[in-house]
Amino acid sequence: MSTKAPYKVLFLCTGNSARSIMAEHILRQRGQGRFESYSAGSHPTGAVNPHALEFLQRHHIDTSRARSKSWDEYRGEKFDFVITVCDRAREACPIWPGQPMLVHWSSPDPVAVEGDDQTKRKAFLDVASQISARITIFCAFRDEQLNEWAVRDIGNQFTQPGSAATPIGS
Repeated sequence: MSTKAPYKVLFLCTGNSARSIMAEHILRQRGQGRFESYSAGSHPTGAVNPHALEFLQRHHIDTSRARSKSWDEYRGEKFDFVITVCDRAREACPIWPGQPMLVHWSSPDPVAVEGDDQTKRKAFLDVASQISARITIFCAFRDEQLNEWAVRDIGNQFTQPGSAATPIGS
C-alpha cells in the first residue's frame, strides 16, 4: 500500500481521442486507487475514437468518464507524473506546476491507420497492448522506485506494438 496520497498522472496526446484515453482508463483500472489518472490533448478532437472505446469496453474497463478534452482544462493542476504518448504532444508540452516527472512513452497513432475495420482494430490492439504493458510495469514499482529514470525507461520498453506485451486482461 502506498504511504502517499494517490499519485496524480496526466497522459498527454495531440487529439486525446485514443492513446491518452486508453492509457488513462487502463491505469485507472490497474492503479487500484494508488494512482489518479487523467488525459488531455494539445488539440483535442472533441470525441473519443469509437475503436478506443470498443477496445476498453471489450476488456471490461469502465469508459463512462471518457471524453476528449484540452490540456488547458488542467492548467494550474499539480501532477506527480506527466506522460506524453505521442511525439507532437512531447514537443508542445507546456510547463506544469509542482515540477512533475515529465516522461515520454511514444506509441504509434492507431487513428492514422488506414484500411478496413479489422486492420484498424488490430492497430488499436497493438497500441493498447503496448500501453498496457508499460502501465503494468509502472504499477509494479514500489513508491521508492518511482523515479524519473525508471519511469522514463518504461517508454523504451515494448517499442514495437504487440512485442511481448502484457495482455490487457492480466
